[in-house]
Amino acid sequence: MATVSVSDESFEADVIGSSKPVLVDFWASWCAPCKAIAPSLEEISNELGEEITIAKINIDDNPLTPSKFGVRGIPTMMIFKDGKVVSTQVGAMAKNRIDGWIKDSI
Repeated sequence: MATVSVSDESFEADVIGSSKPVLVDFWASWCAPCKAIAPSLEEISNELGEEITIAKINIDDNPLTPSKFGVRGIPTMMIFKDGKVVSTQVGAMAKNRIDGWIKDSI
């Protein structure tokens, strides 16, 4: 399963209302660390797609959601479970660290 794009308009339905955990990657096209972790998130999405949804939200195109959740730097990744943030990581990480963080959080 590939990563999915979410927006300010779809966030409530796609993330808060999801029946399974969702990792949300807050990113921007000009952010080099965001680009660096993108391939890892795609791979993790393909590997763990049954267990967790990997969603991406562009902060430039969708400013309301990052503001609502206090995103101050990117990349910021948040894991939502049952509509609530259960874990947050800020900054780029290696794929194995992201994978371990997800498994510890869900």
